[in-house]
Amino acid sequence: MTPPLALPLARYCFTAVFEADLVLPDYAGALLRSCFGAALRETVCSTGRDDCKACPLYRSCAYPALFETPPRPTQFEQRFSQVPNPYIIEPPRIGCTHVPAGQALSFHMVLIGAGALRQLPLVVQAWKRALRQGLGQARVRGALRSVSHVDADRTHTPAFDLAQAQVLPHAAVHALPLELPRPLERLQLLIDTPLRLQNNGRPLRPQELSPRTLISQLLRRVNLLLDLHMDIRPAPFDGAALVAAAATLQDDRSQLHWKDWARYSARQGQEMNLGGVLGRWTLYGELAPLLPWLTLGQWLHLGKNATMGLGQYGLATVTAH
Repeated sequence: MTPPLALPLARYCFTAVFEADLVLPDYAGALLRSCFGAALRETVCSTGRDDCKACPLYRSCAYPALFETPPRPTQFEQRFSQVPNPYIIEPPRIGCTHVPAGQALSFHMVLIGAGALRQLPLVVQAWKRALRQGLGQARVRGALRSVSHVDADRTHTPAFDLAQAQVLPHAAVHALPLELPRPLERLQLLIDTPLRLQNNGRPLRPQELSPRTLISQLLRRVNLLLDLHMDIRPAPFDGAALVAAAATLQDDRSQLHWKDWARYSARQGQEMNLGGVLGRWTLYGELAPLLPWLTLGQWLHLGKNATMGLGQYGLATVTAH
């Protein structure tokens, strides 16, 4: 049996408390991403330039490396003007809009690749700064109480000693199983945050989706992240064969629906519509070869705006008897 693939990949849980009642938007991913990015930049920037790309430290600074990864050559013929970043912020569940003073608020962050994992102390420092500066329109100040590592079984292990400002021993690696002991005949994607699979820049509605689109876009994201941030190339899968296998699948999208969601972008000076698909998507057919990469997608998310937590899903499987 093929051994699991060891990936430099980890999910962390950050828990904070606030001085006063905190009001959050219906979906707080964009807010948390914005606050984290601003605090990270303030923490590490030594030149004060408005445009990172014009800075002489652009290729060596921790801020763009983590938050706005500079494009660089890959194994692919295509040249990318934008590449995926090595982090994902997973906010509280949709609808968590009110946190009473003193009550704990938890959110997660996935760090992808050895480079990002080495920056855990900096990530913690940026979150401490962001919380001190305050969240929400009222800028309610908070304090970080704990940082824990969350494994595939959702077991929490302390990962950072806040008093001593040091990383605690934990397994910052994800062992991805590559084989199933039994055939798999049905798989359900439980989509928790808006999923924005796109075609020519246009998000696809439930009736426009297909298993082939799902798998092709998932494998593209996985392959780029493996190449750029985990130094794994070529990919440990046959992409063409997996996409062809996906094209043979049947699916049920009757339990999917579209959720409109908009946020204001200070950078672009306008409101951005970031709606996407939510609900239960069931796939039928020969799914065993696809399961490892769909499993990995639970960590890497899928579709547009994944860094702010969009495209998060879980899996429910039914095995053949």
